[in-house]
Amino acid sequence: MATFVAPVSAFAAPPAAGTPFVAHQALYELKLLKSRGNASVNSASGRILYNFTGSACEGYTSDFRQVSELNSGEDKTTLSDLRSTSWEAGDGKSYRFKIDTRMNDGDASAVDGMAEREGDHVTVKLKQPVAKTFTLEGSTVFPTEQIHRIIAAAREGKSVLELNVYDGSDTGEKVYSTLTVIGQAITGDRKVNEPDPSTGDDGMKKLTRWPVTVSYYDKSAKSSDGGEQTPVYAMSFELYENGVSRSLMLDYNDFVIGGAMSKFNVKDSKPCK
Repeated sequence: MATFVAPVSAFAAPPAAGTPFVAHQALYELKLLKSRGNASVNSASGRILYNFTGSACEGYTSDFRQVSELNSGEDKTTLSDLRSTSWEAGDGKSYRFKIDTRMNDGDASAVDGMAEREGDHVTVKLKQPVAKTFTLEGSTVFPTEQIHRIIAAAREGKSVLELNVYDGSDTGEKVYSTLTVIGQAITGDRKVNEPDPSTGDDGMKKLTRWPVTVSYYDKSAKSSDGGEQTPVYAMSFELYENGVSRSLMLDYNDFVIGGAMSKFNVKDSKPCK
């Protein structure tokens, strides 16, 4: 039965140049928005709790937890619990990660490793699920750098951005080809149809945000008929220039999950000396 987890990479964000960094905690409430085709998904619910701290000089730390429940009728329910902790260097050259996923009452599956940018390639060293070392293309970026480049592209007025992204998910060996579509800038004083704690925060009202949709493709997979490849999933959200994300929508092809921010807290952070 299908399950859903949000791509961790969509939440990690450093500030764009000239924008103050905000360390924060955000809570998102998940619910089913719609099912497509023959998908037998009757309901879905859950929460995402996200913590982000750090700076360009000491690196960025992200703590992410998603607990979700998916019901497909006839008492068929899948409960998933995803926990992820990562650290990424401010220059985007180093990345450490640990991801634990538990389905129903089964044993947790763990991915633990690190990646380093070395010259024209990236070297990944996994501890779990198996000890392994391998290399990736030098163009591959880590999650924080991914969002940093989206913000930079949005500031430049670009509407499309393509990146190869490695975040350590799945078995720790998957690279995603991503296609990001960036919409027109939204000023903080624009009326919001569905306000949340971020749009009500006086500090956030001064900031610009952009509607963003990131489609994630399995870089190693090929279309069966040679045609256009279908994304594994797509994530839409409004991205503030200081890295906060609101109004989430997770599209898993067969069904779509919405994530509304219910709590938002700005944390104290130490600026670089």
